[in-house]
Amino acid sequence: MKIRQILDKIDENQLFVPAFQREYVWKRNDAKNLISSLIKDYPTGTMLTWETNNPPELKGKYKYNENKGAVKIILDGQQRITTLYMLMRGEIPPYYTEMEIENDVRNLYVNVETQELEYYKVKVMENNPLWVNITDIFKGKVRERDITDELEKRNNGERLPRERETTISNNIRAIERIEDRDFLEQIIPVKASIKEAIDIFYIVNASGVNLTDAELALAQISGYWPNARNLFKKKLQDLEKQGWVFKLDFVVYALLAVTHRIGSKMEKLHTADNKEKLIEAWNKLDNSVLDYVCNLLQSQAYIDHTDEINSVYALIPIITFTFNKPDNKLNEEEIKKAIKWFYYSQIRFRYISQLPQKLDKDIGIICDNPNPFDTLLALIDEERPLEIKPSEFIGRDIRHPLFSLMKWYFKSRGAVCLGTGLSLRKNMGKKYTLERDHIFAYSVLRDSGIYDMDNQFHYAIAQEVTNRAILTSTENREKSATYAEVYLKRVKKEFPNALKLQCIPEDENLWKVENYEKFLDVRREILANELNTYLTNISIGQVNVSTTIDLLDMIQSGEHGFLEFKSSMRWNWKENRLDKKIEEIILKTISAFSNAQGGKLLIGVSDEGDILGLESDYNTFKEANKDNFELHLRNIVNKSFGKEFGALNLTVRFPIVNDIEICEIDIKAGKAPMYCDVSDKNGALQKKFYVRSGNTSQELDIEETASYIKKRF
Repeated sequence: MKIRQILDKIDENQLFVPAFQREYVWKRNDAKNLISSLIKDYPTGTMLTWETNNPPELKGKYKYNENKGAVKIILDGQQRITTLYMLMRGEIPPYYTEMEIENDVRNLYVNVETQELEYYKVKVMENNPLWVNITDIFKGKVRERDITDELEKRNNGERLPRERETTISNNIRAIERIEDRDFLEQIIPVKASIKEAIDIFYIVNASGVNLTDAELALAQISGYWPNARNLFKKKLQDLEKQGWVFKLDFVVYALLAVTHRIGSKMEKLHTADNKEKLIEAWNKLDNSVLDYVCNLLQSQAYIDHTDEINSVYALIPIITFTFNKPDNKLNEEEIKKAIKWFYYSQIRFRYISQLPQKLDKDIGIICDNPNPFDTLLALIDEERPLEIKPSEFIGRDIRHPLFSLMKWYFKSRGAVCLGTGLSLRKNMGKKYTLERDHIFAYSVLRDSGIYDMDNQFHYAIAQEVTNRAILTSTENREKSATYAEVYLKRVKKEFPNALKLQCIPEDENLWKVENYEKFLDVRREILANELNTYLTNISIGQVNVSTTIDLLDMIQSGEHGFLEFKSSMRWNWKENRLDKKIEEIILKTISAFSNAQGGKLLIGVSDEGDILGLESDYNTFKEANKDNFELHLRNIVNKSFGKEFGALNLTVRFPIVNDIEICEIDIKAGKAPMYCDVSDKNGALQKKFYVRSGNTSQELDIEETASYIKKRF
């Protein structure tokens, strides 16, 4: 079908988009690439259509009338078609509203001489007749003669060279011909049912990365429950007005959790036998549970907006727990335990990866365990230490969840804006919204000659969360680049308790620029102590639970700051040979964990989490077994770091995972800095200092090492 025909059929109510389709989500760059491909006559994808007398609910105002016979609907390719409609018609297609267009891709400009595509830029396009709104070309508002006349006028009436005229003409013709381009159409048989049509839609999308499992599940739900999508969207719009911004995926996860007690296997929602159960569950979520949980977190956990949350999916277990309560309400102790677990789920990145699998485990505990939040907290504790160390703040910026925890803690104790004295709780009026400003202004630190952008470590220190205060936006503007020493003295005078409430050291010597890093050291200690006390005391009635984390679950969750995978101790899988250089990598990882907060090293596991085992390593010894493997491991550790370190700081085990033996090494946080001998390309040994950062072991230079050791040890 030609593109011109597709757009005409949309205008003539002959071609529709089903309600289960997601909103328009393409971005401007996607639109540019599509038009560029069409101009150059490149392949541009296909569309999947279905002509039926029994259509699902349709997007837009049009209502199907069976007396009018069959209608054709677009199952796949609607993002491309919507893009073309907006750029060629200059309007939003009738099956969408303004609110459903996440990114308006109209007003795309083309340089008719170079075919360059860009969205409007004043400096480039103003007073340049070569840049034309591409919609004006499609609508016949621009002629090539208009462009060439204007160019000649600016060139003192001198005619353009024939080659240049031809180029402009050919480029405009290439754009106009897009309307007559054939758009490959694949057609679902008329006899297909709604379920079969959506199954085909699912298969088409499952082969790419266009839709998430939750979006595909929502398409199936909308097939047998036509108004589901609109109901969900209305609820999300209501929640957004209160600061709680969720996507439709979130609703699907919540429904899956409360109806099937899992966080994966979205296909369980695909069949129509779910309909009555889903409607009943949604009524409870809509009328009671979602509002209750959001209000609970807002009033008791001091969370005013979802932009303060690292992962909103931590709400799913709390929603499930509340849903299963007879009156959909929690008692005081349950609220405290839920909030305590929620806080730790954020700062310990519970849902940063492997979301469905983590939810499977956590929802199962919520539904079956008599002490669910105690057990969930114990799971986190086994993965990563609960106690917050002062060193965890080093180099962490405001994107780290520790900063959100700081805000929640400050609000819990009635903290106020340093300059206005207003509460940090949600305030009325845009100028009183909360912002996070540097205590020591970055411009001042930069001008000191130390904390510029050329040194990544020092720049990170300047941006650290411990150099941040929570202010209203009106105060942030007035504070500007005031020296900390001047600003904090004024705050201390006008609002004597404000500094203490935001854990800001009150020793005035620390407010001087030359003492900036001492200020950070002191504030890290204050924050770590107060946050640990706060978290511990949220719920003091915690039940001691015994739980063991599944090592396979841990591997599937991926590497992080406290977990590292290595394929082998000394076997080079790529070159299929013994390679003692790999032993240095093992030692480097051990030293990096020791220099940070400790961690776990798994040998026999690939970077991608594949279980490889230790057989290749075993075969490098005369007697191929784990005893010789462990003996060799301890020998190289003792040689590099000393026998005392190996005896006191390492625990070595050989667990079986998926019937394959691997090596599990737990490394304690060291009490002294640990250097590692690394050979260069000539075989000469050099001492280097490594520290765990994120999911990698990073080498620090001499200056960074000295600074880190001073703070860490």
